Amino acid sequence: MNHLFTSSPSKPHFPLFSPTKNPNPPPKFPFALPLKTLTSPPPYLLSPPLSHESSSPLLQENSQLSKSSNEGDEIEVSEEIRDTNKSLEELPVVRRPVMEVSGEEEAGDGGNEIDCVDDLSYSSLPIDAGLSKFAKKMPIFEPERVESSSGEKRLRVNLDLALYKAKVLARNFRYEEAENILRKCISYWSEDGRAYVALGKMLSKQSKMNEARAVYEKGCQATQGENPFIWQCWAVLENKMGNIRRARELFDAATVADRKHAGAWHGWAMLELKVGNIKKARNLLGKALKYCGGNEYVYQTLAMLESKANRHEQARYLFRQATKCNPKSCASWLAWAQLEVRLGNDCVARQLFQKSIQASPKNRFAWHVWGVFESSLGNVEQGRKLLKIGHALNPRDPVLLQSLALLEYKFSTANLARVLFRRASELDPRHQPVWIAWGWMEWKEGNINKARELYQRALSINSTTESAARCLQAWGVLEQRVGNLSAARRLFRSSLNVNSQSYITWMTWASLEEDQGNTIRAEEIRDLYFQQRTEVVDDASWVMGVLDIIDPAIDSIKRLLKIDQNSFYKPKDNNDSGIEEEPVGPSSTSVNDKDRDSGSYFDLDAFILQKLSLDPKKLDMQLERSQYQVPRNISSTRRIWRLGNKTATK
Repeated sequence: MNHLFTSSPSKPHFPLFSPTKNPNPPPKFPFALPLKTLTSPPPYLLSPPLSHESSSPLLQENSQLSKSSNEGDEIEVSEEIRDTNKSLEELPVVRRPVMEVSGEEEAGDGGNEIDCVDDLSYSSLPIDAGLSKFAKKMPIFEPERVESSSGEKRLRVNLDLALYKAKVLARNFRYEEAENILRKCISYWSEDGRAYVALGKMLSKQSKMNEARAVYEKGCQATQGENPFIWQCWAVLENKMGNIRRARELFDAATVADRKHAGAWHGWAMLELKVGNIKKARNLLGKALKYCGGNEYVYQTLAMLESKANRHEQARYLFRQATKCNPKSCASWLAWAQLEVRLGNDCVARQLFQKSIQASPKNRFAWHVWGVFESSLGNVEQGRKLLKIGHALNPRDPVLLQSLALLEYKFSTANLARVLFRRASELDPRHQPVWIAWGWMEWKEGNINKARELYQRALSINSTTESAARCLQAWGVLEQRVGNLSAARRLFRSSLNVNSQSYITWMTWASLEEDQGNTIRAEEIRDLYFQQRTEVVDDASWVMGVLDIIDPAIDSIKRLLKIDQNSFYKPKDNNDSGIEEEPVGPSSTSVNDKDRDSGSYFDLDAFILQKLSLDPKKLDMQLERSQYQVPRNISSTRRIWRLGNKTATK
């Protein structure tokens, strides 16, 4: 207590608050309190405790009272002091601004006492100094610091969950809800390109091409042009819309963003193949192998080029390379199997089909192509079974039902085929081949008006696709058979406006004119076809330099192995690479011919029962059950999250 009321003897009087530079400051209060050093304070001068809400320092009440023997004066002074304390308590609280204090400043301030009169007026107790330092470190006194420190970050896992949820919703045709989620993802994670790609693809699937283009453009700007996936998807969109030049520019931008992005090189090559630039396509595929290494899609496309050029041994080698890069690549096995089908190697093709479903048991293309293959060979029951298995695994695929309907129409009844066609059209109303095939069946059944209605429905979906060109050609044949020749000519002309390279359409139109006795017009039509057709010339010399495309350092390997370029595609009796390859090909002897013909070497029923948990005896029951289900309400076996119940934590 003595320390509390002691002061320097050289300064017997000092003001209550810190002095300013102004020698005559305005008085804070209308009265002055003379202070005097006291060795022991009187009991009536003990100050009352301050409120805990106030941050003002303890008021020192070591006031010096005038020496007076009058007891009334002392009481008057004590009441005046009490009024002063009360007025101080009613003043607004003034907080001292809090500043960040580093460790060095804290250490420097720790050994210093109150250096100035301002500090003396702020805190006269050691505990007050400690509390003031503690308050400097606490962000509670600064709302901005509290808000920034307590702000929750949006975790990357929430983006993954939202993208998966949007994917599930789009798969169930709930496009509006999926679009809302993807747009929120774009607003929250604008630098991530996956949301742009997913939203653009979904809009493109709904034929909202301009909106999809705007999304891709925004994504390229947000990612500063460094995301090759957005460039590639944008290029594919422009290619679908027929903007070939723009698509080339976008593919080029994708390869500039990341030259190791194999999808951009491959997509660009497919574009060049579409317009007939075989040499340019080979060059792009070679760059893909050079910069990206072995890729099953690149090898597969090269193999298909060799197959079209009737270089079958080279094609087999490239297919083998593709399956070696990815043994689970179902597309490579299927493409190889189709090559063997064209060459008449049915047993080898069947073996490759089996490998395709082993690589991807639920792949709808594998079951579909294999089922059509068996049906074409006369194995109707086997083909029907394969198509039913594919439908059981992919109940929302219209192509499987379409092929099954055509199979039932050919070997069963038209009524069953109609049921399957109707079911396929409900699954995907925008799938043109279903409407075209259904219309063809009704035409064969003699329902001309129904066939016209179905053809018109197919053209209302999109009149600029290759499917539309085939629909117009089939409709023209229908009108020709019923005698509407003027309508048939208009339909043939419309079909050629969509696809001018269709040999069948040109020749059908020429035969129509010949049947009517217009031989000169028929010759003119044939001449027009040969004049306007795109001549596709494949360069056979590319085979000689394929080693340089696959590996720039292959020359040293050739010298080491003592082989030349011409022997690159030749079948080798001994494996120079030391890798044991599975003998799949025309000369394969891994399975005897009897087992191949009978198909007993592959137990299909056991495979689907063990791998897919499907009972072969209940395939017909599952097909009948699916006919009464609404396609948009098909519930997946996986759990679908509800937007209202589960939301990602931001």
